[in-house]
Amino acid sequence: MFDKIVIANRGEIALRILRACRELGVKTVAVHSTVDRDLKHVRLADESVCIGPPQPALSYLNIPAVISAAEVTDAVAIHPGYGFLSENADFAERVEQSGFVFIGPKSETIRLMGDKVSAITAMKAAGIPCVPGSGKSLSDEMTDNIRLAREIGYPIIIKAAGGGGGRGMRVVHAEAALKNAIQVTKSEALAAFQNDSVYMEKFLEHPRHIEFQILADNHGNCVHLGERDCSMQRRHQKVIEESPAPGLDQRTRERLGQRCVEACLAIGYRGAGTFEFLYENGEFYFIEMNTRVQVEHPVTEMVTGIDIVKEQLLIAFGEKLSIKQDDVIMRGHAVECRVNAEDPKTFRPSPGKVRTFHVPGGPGVRIDSHLYDGYVVPPYYDSLVAKLITHAPDRTTALARMSHALTEMVVEGIETNISLHRELVHDAAFMAGGTDIHYLERRLALEA
Repeated sequence: MFDKIVIANRGEIALRILRACRELGVKTVAVHSTVDRDLKHVRLADESVCIGPPQPALSYLNIPAVISAAEVTDAVAIHPGYGFLSENADFAERVEQSGFVFIGPKSETIRLMGDKVSAITAMKAAGIPCVPGSGKSLSDEMTDNIRLAREIGYPIIIKAAGGGGGRGMRVVHAEAALKNAIQVTKSEALAAFQNDSVYMEKFLEHPRHIEFQILADNHGNCVHLGERDCSMQRRHQKVIEESPAPGLDQRTRERLGQRCVEACLAIGYRGAGTFEFLYENGEFYFIEMNTRVQVEHPVTEMVTGIDIVKEQLLIAFGEKLSIKQDDVIMRGHAVECRVNAEDPKTFRPSPGKVRTFHVPGGPGVRIDSHLYDGYVVPPYYDSLVAKLITHAPDRTTALARMSHALTEMVVEGIETNISLHRELVHDAAFMAGGTDIHYLERRLALEA
C-alpha cells in the first residue's frame, strides 16, 4: 500500500480520509491554510504543511502549493476529497506529471465528464437516458436557440457546461425571457467556472434526484452500490439524503445500475464516481457524473457495509476491486442530515467559536464531523460542519433514530440548521417518501 499520502482538503472529509488511511497503515500529510492549523485532522496527521492564507484561491486551490507539499514530505499520492480541486482535470494531470498518484479518475476522464455537454454525449453513446435538450453548447445565434427551445418545449433550463454544485442554472418559462437568461447564465458561468459555454434542457417540474454510486478499478472491473435519493434540496444544494430510494423496485435498480456499470467500462473509468439522474413519471434522465467521492457517501456505506474511501485508496494503488456485483447487498435503510453552520431561517452563514459540541449515540447512529469544543468555524469555506447518519432495518426506524439523534445533538456558540432537520424528519410528505427536488423550497416559501 502507499507509504504516505497528502490529504488535499479540509473539514470532515479530510478527517474521513485520514481514518481510512489509518486502517490501511498509510501515513498522512495534512495541508492547511493559516486559519486551519487547529483542524482535527491536522492535529492527528503524521505531518502537516501550511500552504497559504485562508482564501481558497491562495491555499486549497493553489495547485503548485499542494504539489510542493507532496514533494517536501516525500508523499507518493494525493487524495483530493470533494470540492476544491477534486474535479479539476488540470490538477489531476499536474499530479500525474509530477510523478505522484492522483487518487481518482484519469485526468482525461475528469475532463470528459466535467464538461456537461461532452458528458451527455458520452452517456447517450453508452445507452444512458438523458434529459431532452440541445445536446450541444448554444451558439450566439438567437434564432437557433429560439427554435431549439420551441422544439424542446417550455419550461426549459439553461445550464453552464462546466458547472456544478448547483451553480450556473436558470429556468426559462417563456420565449421573451430566453435571450436574457442565456446571456446572464453565460456571464455567471464565465465568472464561476472560467467557461461561458451553456446548453439547454427540458425543465422537469416535479422530478426526484436519484443517483447511483459506482466503483471501478484499473483491471476492467466495475460494480454499482445501489442508489441514493437526494431530492430534499434547497437552491440545488442537498439537505437530506437516503438509501435506498423510497419506492424504487429491485428490478429498476438492477437495470439502471448495470447501465451505469457499462457506461463506466465504456469510458475507462477508475475510482469512485456517481451518476446523477432526475426521475419523473417512472423515467430516469442523466444530468451529470461526479468523478469523486460524494458528501453523502456514508448512507451507501451504511446499507452496503462497503468502505468507499478505502476502496478509492486500494484502486489508486492498483489493486483489483475487493468485491463483485453479487457481493453488493443493500441491508436496511440509511438517512443523512447535513448540518451546516447557518441560521435555520435565513440560511446566513454562522462562523464562530463552538462552545459545546455533544454528539448523539445509540444503535445505528454515525456522525462525521471535524468539530470539537473550542473549535472556531472560519468564514472562508463551505458551511458544512457535520453529517449525521442513522441506519436501521427499515426506513421508518431509520427516521425515528434520526429524530432521536437530532434531539440529542448539541452545537452551541454558532447557529446551525439542526432545528430545520428536526422539523423535516417529521414532515408528513417526507415521511411518506418520494418528495420532488422542489418540495423543500415550496415548504420554506409557505413559511416565509
